[in-house]
Amino acid sequence: MAFSVRKIEAFCYRYPLSTPVVTSFGRMLNRPAVFVRAEDEDGVVGWGEAWSNFPSTGAEHRARLVNEVLAPAVIGRELDGPAQAFETLTQGTAVLALQCGEPGPFAQAIAGIDLALWDLHARRHKQPLWRLLGGRSGRIKAYASGINPGGAQQTAEAALERGHRALKLKIGFDLATDLANLAALRTAVGDGMLAADANQGWSIDQALHIVPRLGEFGLRWLEEPLRADRPRQEWQRLRASAGIPLAAGENIASREGFAQVLSDDVLDVVQPDIAKWGGLTICGGLANDILKAGKTFCPHYLGGGIGLLASAHLLAGAGGGGWLEVDVNDNPLRDQFCGPVLDMSEGIVVLNEEPGLGIVPDVSSIARYRTL
Repeated sequence: MAFSVRKIEAFCYRYPLSTPVVTSFGRMLNRPAVFVRAEDEDGVVGWGEAWSNFPSTGAEHRARLVNEVLAPAVIGRELDGPAQAFETLTQGTAVLALQCGEPGPFAQAIAGIDLALWDLHARRHKQPLWRLLGGRSGRIKAYASGINPGGAQQTAEAALERGHRALKLKIGFDLATDLANLAALRTAVGDGMLAADANQGWSIDQALHIVPRLGEFGLRWLEEPLRADRPRQEWQRLRASAGIPLAAGENIASREGFAQVLSDDVLDVVQPDIAKWGGLTICGGLANDILKAGKTFCPHYLGGGIGLLASAHLLAGAGGGGWLEVDVNDNPLRDQFCGPVLDMSEGIVVLNEEPGLGIVPDVSSIARYRTL
C-alpha cells in the first residue's frame, strides 16, 4: 500500500520539574519531548517521537534536524512503507552525520520520523500497530522506572498504588543509600519484580566490588553497571562473577553492536530504545532476534507519551514476556499521550484495537510547554 508523504513536522516541548530526575551521570531539570507529525496525500496522519533527553539543549536541535534537514528529503516521495523512508534518510545523511560528528542526533531524529510513519502506515491498513507488527494480544506487563535515590520508598509506594507491580531503582550513588533503597523497595514490592539501573556508573573494579552486595535483593536484572563502550572482556568478567542477570541496550546504536550481544551470553535482558536508534523499522526485527537468542526483550524508554505508547505496541507485537518501562516521575507530556498505558492495573497494560497507536494526540493541550 504505497503512499506519498505530504508533510512532516516536529514540535518541541519542555515541562519544568519541581524535583529533578537524577542519574549517576547527570540531572534533568525539565522533561523535554520532540513529537513528530507525518501526513500523507490522503490526509492520514501518524505520530512519532524522537529521543531528546540529553544534553539539556538537545531537544530543539532534534526538532530542527527533522524540520530543516530530514523532512525535505522524503516529502513528496512515494514510499512502499516506513522502511524505505528510514533507509533513504539514514543513507542520505550518513556523510553529513559523520562530517558534523552527530550520528546520535541524526539517528534519533530519523527514529522519530520512522515512528510517525509506522503509525500512519498502520492507520492506512486500519489495524492497531501492535497487530501489524505481528502481535496476537495487546496485553503486556510493565514496570515503574525512574525511581530516584531521594524519596525512593515513597515514589515506589505511590507507583504501586497506581497499579504497578514491578519496580526499577536508579543506583550508582552512595552505596549505603543504594542498599537501603533496595531493601525498602524489596519490602514494598514483596515477591514482585525488582530491577536496578546503574546508568553506566561504575568501573569494572567498582562493579566487581559492589555487585556481590546486591545478591540478597533478588534482582531480575542489573542494568548498565558498566559503560556501554567498555571492552567485552570487562562485561564478561562481571557476568562470570555477578550472579545477577545483566541488562543493556539503550546505548547500543548499530546492527553490529546488537549482533555481538545476541551472540554471547553476557546480557540476559536486551533493551533497544526505538526513539533513540533504529525506530520500529530496525527494532521490530531486532525484538524478534532477541527472543530467538533466548534473551528477554524489554524496550527501553524514558520520554514523552507517544514514544512510550509506540514502545508498548512493539512489545505487544513481539509477543515476548518482557516488561514495558514506564517512568513514574511527574510528566504531562507523557501522561496525556500514552493512552492505555496510563490505565495500568495489576502491572498490566491492555492496548486497544484502534488503528495505529490507538490515540489521536491533542497537542493544543500542551501548547504552553512548546519551545519550538
